Amino acid sequence: FGSHHTSFICPLICTMLAPLLAFTCTSSAPFFGFMGVASALVFANLGAAYGTAKSGVGIMSMGVMHHEAVMKNIIPVVMAGGLWFFWLF
Repeated sequence: FGSHHTSFICPLICTMLAPLLAFTCTSSAPFFGFMGVASALVFANLGAAYGTAKSGVGIMSMGVMHHEAVMKNIIPVVMAGGLWFFWLF
């Protein structure tokens, strides 16, 4: 960009961002933000653990009745474990 583009864009951006930069948060906003993130992480891990346990019980009971189909129906356990694993990062 040349100098004439820069002189036009900078005041325009500063005018658009001025109301956003003037807004101040309360002192409790970071607390509630981090509590939201922490609760999302906790509930995601609880849901993944519940899904893993529930599908594991289902596979074990199916293994008693139809033992030849156990490996075909192990996909829900892998998916629930994958949800738990990717929420750790």
